Order: sequence, then C-alpha cells, then structure tokens
Amino acid sequence: MTEVPTPSPAAHGIAGWPIGPVAIGRSRPASLPDGRPWPRIRIVTVAGATAGLDGTVASVLRQDYRELRHDLLAPGSAGAAAERLMRDPGIDCLLWLRAGDLLAPGALAALALEAALTGAAAVAGLRVLFDDAVRALDCPTETVDPAAFDGGEILWTRAGLAARMRLDGGGVPDAVFAWTAIPEVERARIGRPVLLHRLAKAAAAPAAGLSIVSLTGTGTQGGAGVAQRRLAEALALAGHRVTDVVLSGRPEAAEWTDRFPRAEAAIEAVAPDLVLAGNLHGATRSLDVVRRLARRGPVALVLHDLFPLTGRCCHPRDCGRARFGCDAACPGPDEYPQLAPDRIAGMHARKRAALAEPGGPWLLANSDWTLARARDLAPPDARADRIRLAFPTAVFRPGDRAALRRRLGLPAEAVLILVSAVIVDGPDKGFADLRAALRSVARPGVAVVAIGRLDDPSRLGVPTLFAPGLIADEESLAAWYGACDLHVTASRHETLGQTPIEAGLCGVPTLAYRTSGLTSAVIDGVSGRLVPMRPGALAEALAALVDDAAARDRLGAFARIALESRYSPAAASLSLDALFRTRGLRDAAAPLVFAPAMLGHFPFATERQAGAAGTVPAASPPLVRRLRRVKQAVLGRRMPLFVRRCLYLAGRLRRSAP
Repeated sequence: MTEVPTPSPAAHGIAGWPIGPVAIGRSRPASLPDGRPWPRIRIVTVAGATAGLDGTVASVLRQDYRELRHDLLAPGSAGAAAERLMRDPGIDCLLWLRAGDLLAPGALAALALEAALTGAAAVAGLRVLFDDAVRALDCPTETVDPAAFDGGEILWTRAGLAARMRLDGGGVPDAVFAWTAIPEVERARIGRPVLLHRLAKAAAAPAAGLSIVSLTGTGTQGGAGVAQRRLAEALALAGHRVTDVVLSGRPEAAEWTDRFPRAEAAIEAVAPDLVLAGNLHGATRSLDVVRRLARRGPVALVLHDLFPLTGRCCHPRDCGRARFGCDAACPGPDEYPQLAPDRIAGMHARKRAALAEPGGPWLLANSDWTLARARDLAPPDARADRIRLAFPTAVFRPGDRAALRRRLGLPAEAVLILVSAVIVDGPDKGFADLRAALRSVARPGVAVVAIGRLDDPSRLGVPTLFAPGLIADEESLAAWYGACDLHVTASRHETLGQTPIEAGLCGVPTLAYRTSGLTSAVIDGVSGRLVPMRPGALAEALAALVDDAAARDRLGAFARIALESRYSPAAASLSLDALFRTRGLRDAAAPLVFAPAMLGHFPFATERQAGAAGTVPAASPPLVRRLRRVKQAVLGRRMPLFVRRCLYLAGRLRRSAP
C-alpha cells in the first residue's frame, strides 16, 4: 500500500508553515465509496498584489486531489467570474480561497467526502490562525462574525451557493451570508483543519469558557473511562476549565453506596457551570448523586452504556423489562453490575424519578442507536441529545505497516485479523460467533491478533495467534492496530464501539454486525462492512475480505478520512458546543475558538499530541488468571450475593487496618 508523503515546507517556500514533513495517510481511492466520481472542485483566488500568493498556490498543488482546477482572478473580475461559474455544469463544488491563506493537507478530500456522504450544500472545517506561531483554531458557528471569516474554510456545492449568492464589496461571493442563509440541515462541519489563515494582526483573546466538572465513578480506566477522559480533554482544548472528580475508590462497595460526601463537597467548591458525568456504576448502582447535583446546577449524563436507563444492567440485550419496569425477575442480577433481586424494582424507580425531575440531567447519546434507546427507555420528560466522542486522531493514524510488523515480531506477508476488547471473551462480545468466523478462515497465511484480556487463548482455536494481552499505552495500541489488515468484532451490544473507530483511524477497516451503536462506529461501505445477524454471515464476509486486499485497502483509506473528520477532539467539541448553546450555557453569538494545542491532535502537525498511558488495568498475575478460569468454570460470569458481601467486608477491614 502506497504512503502519500507530505513534502517539506521548504519545498513550497511557505514561511512559518506549522505543518510537519510527515506521512498523512494512504492514497485517496480513485472514486467515492459508492462508485461515483469525486466531485469536480473549482478553487478561485483573487490574486492582486496580496503577499503570500505563492504559498496559497503551493498549498493547493499539495492536495491529493486530481479533480481540481485553481483559477487566479484579477481584481475587479471576480463578480463576472462568479456569475459564470454558477452556470458551469462542469463544476460540482466551489471554494473561494483568499490569497495568502493556505489549504491544510488533505483538506479537499475530507470536505468532498463529507459532502458526498451527507448531501450537504456546504461543508465547513477548522481554520488554523497563525503568524510566527499557531495562535488558535476556530470554526464557523450558527452565527458568524462577517469580519472574522471570509469563506475559505467552506466547500460549497455549486447549486447550494448559487441559490444564496450575494457579492461583497470586492465582487467575491459573500460566504458568511450564504452560510447563515442555509438551513441547518443542509450544513455540515468536520472536526479537522482545512484552512491555515495567516493573521495580519494579533488574534483577539477568546471569550472565557465554562467551568466543567468531569465526574466518573472510579476513574478513567477501561473503555467508558477512557471515553470520558477524552471528552474532558476535548472540552479543555475548546477553552473550558475542566476539573476531574472521582466518586469512590471502592468498587466492591458500589452495590451499597449512594452518598459521596467528599466528592460532592469537591464539586460544590468548584461551583461548576456544568457537571459532565459518565461511567458511574463502578461506584454506585443508583443515580441519587446525579439527582442531588442536578438540583444545584446543570448535569449532563453521558450514556457510555445504558445503565442509567435500567434497574441494574448496562445492556438489556433482549430483555424488555427496562421499558416497563425492571424487577426481581431480572435474568442476570449476579452479572456485573450486580444488584440483589429484591432491590432492582426500587432502584429502577429511583433512576426514573431522577431523570424525570424538572431540571434533571441531560442524557448524552454517543450514537444514533443509543439516542433512540434513550428516548425509548427514559421517562417522557427526560431530555436526550446526540454527541460525538473524542479520539486522539494524531495517535491513532496510519503507519508503515511493514515496519510495524518488523517491530512487533509479526509475519510480514500474512493477512492479520485483529480482535480487540478490554475482555475479549466478555459476555457481550459475541465470542462464540467470533471464534467460528476466525476458525472458518484459519489457514497458512492468515493469522489473528487478539488484544485484551483473554485468560485462555486456546479458546479461540486458531493455529496462528498473537495475544499481547491488555495494552495500556495508546501509542503501542495504535502500532498493533496499524500492523493489521482487518478488524473484526462479533459484539451485539455497543452504545457506539470505540475499537472500530480506533482501528479505522489507523487505516484498518472493521467487519461487524449491523446492530446497536456499531451502525454509527462503522460507516457501512466506507470505513468497513456491516452484516446481518444471521448464522454464518460474519464468517462469509470475513472470508471475502481476507481474499480481497484491494477492498481492504480502499475501505481503510476511506476510514481514515471519514473518521478523522467525525471523531477528532474538535468534532466532539463541536457537538458539545452546539448543545451548550441550545441549553443556554453559552451565548449563541460567541465564537468557537480552540487552543493552539488542538492542531497537535492531527498527524500533519509539526508537533503531535502524545498518547496516554494507563488506559486499562495492569495484566493480572498468572495465578489470578488461573483462579479466574476456575471461578468461571464453576460460576460462569456470575458473582453471587454472598461473595459480594464477603468482598465488601474484606474491603472495609482492609481500609480500617492501621
């Protein structure tokens, strides 16, 4: 697979260019995911005597986009040219690029793909504001300051611009007027830089952000904890003041703990504008703390799972009780998060009361499916909105696959199939289907990489297996992803599914069932393939992709482009910012400004953001793994009430010991 290198800044003579000479991804496929040709783009620049025109032209030439023409117009001719371009059937999209401004690497492919996937009349991306250093990043909001934006960050469909075209004083289409005139449903924004704007004067100081508490049950390890941490980091990059608060360090006491005086006092001392809560069930089985906090100020509850909407569980699976009222007939009271059967009905009623209160918490869904489930299971008065999660898009990026395999000791020529989860054989990961699919393609030249806890690797039953276990360092995890050809999951119960997005950002497509939040995490036919939940469907699709390297490469290339635009920290901040404005926490006219460090979350930045460590618990010692296997052989995944009580008492004794 060919890597597309970013030329050295010196090759274009762009002084102060804050982009590093690094690879930005794999070659752009020759056509759109559905087979249509890429849109034909016309870029128009009014030349004049403006300084920096050479850099503008160079930034256009460095785009990996063949369906492109760049017109340099003399001053005074822009108006007539605009009228002519609006009538030209050979043009699909237009971008008006100011002389002196620069297109970011890969900008046109990202904008064009989002326009094709959404059908939007206009797609906007981030601007990087810089002089001798990067000063900030920003993006058009619902109301745009005409003095701040001139439209170079917006790709228009010709029809969309023609319907709303108004010329400014220089005879150039007034992009700000057109952007605000377009209905919201016809606008799209992507969370990646598309334009570098050289400042002529110092940038104005951004308005003060919100004070936000990020509240978790026991911290930020594990899938949901990592997602909560990444959201908090994205908010900090958007100028908000974020304080992390943990409810408890006593997970064994969660079933019997509803009050957290120390954590609640810490939150009261901060007096935040918003509490962003998520993944609380490791510390408590109720929403009582959320109810108390919501009476003091706004609380948003991120649905990393469906625990806030049920009497006990994180995923109701095929159980319909959560819709009408969970009770003692719960089919899995001894499964995590466990709760004594006689307490389930009362707990469900308490949760529903907390969600239904006036001023109760907002429910934040991380996928379309989760939003639909929230509206189905929550009380009628509960408020639910869709947001996007944040991913470290500079850490999870395509790499040199051959070099990564040499480094990790993986076979150079084999087709490597990746499976990844905190607990690979967990009850909701479809382990039986996964094992059957992997066995169906097991042969020389095909190997499996299993990342996560797998106490008995032989259970997968594949002859060539690499099982590095839990990987707590994001940089290392990205290397394992990038070394593989294809990611597969048999999970049926995901509110989103983080591993398909992490894999896709590394240029690795995902094969999954068409169910739950996976229908958002995997863009079918773009970042991977979704198959129906019927016997043999996963195995059939896996066999087809194992034998089709071209299809894998094409999906992997699209995955990187699309998922970077939709799941970067900036994309998450954009979704939350829109919610803050709707809820009245932010002035609708206030500009959205990101810290300079936001640029480091993209792999083409000169200085990239490093990955986090300690994202999952340390691997258990061999003795603990053996004991866990014995326990699962006897009790399965269950944790009976008497065992839980013993662990609770043991924890109390341990903490009371001098």
